[in-house]
Amino acid sequence: MTKRSQSTGPPDLRPDERRLAVWTDFLVGHSQIMTALEQELREAHAMSLAEYDVLHHLAQARGRRLRMRELSRAVLYTTSGITRLLDRMVEAGLVDREPSPSDRRVMYAVLTRQGLSLLRKASATHLAGVQRHFGSHVMDEELDDVERFMARLTSSGQDETADS
Repeated sequence: MTKRSQSTGPPDLRPDERRLAVWTDFLVGHSQIMTALEQELREAHAMSLAEYDVLHHLAQARGRRLRMRELSRAVLYTTSGITRLLDRMVEAGLVDREPSPSDRRVMYAVLTRQGLSLLRKASATHLAGVQRHFGSHVMDEELDDVERFMARLTSSGQDETADS
């Protein structure tokens, strides 16, 4: 008598209990860190973490400007979400919108001097918060392992979004 295969359906793709517990800890930790960073920026600079993220991406961009679509991808917002956020930031004088000189369908978000000034002030608060809420919890002997894991995690996510 031959042995039948134990599995006739698709393989079980659920995480084991330990991985599921680590996943849960990751989500809870991420939420707690993001909430703390948001609160610190709001209290010290009257700005949201999303506004900080936009200013940061614009400051890093060539000419301190990005197409709206590029900015939307960089900060992981929907086009309508980034539009509403930028409306508020334009009103506050942090960002300008400029049409492309070569393509009227393209609009750029451009960092203003006021936006850059606020970003510089807020960066000290934000980076201190990143160290306090995240960096201080990664021990020196763990850093290489955490770095490799995060690189795998982020490259995996890029592969999946590139397919969509």
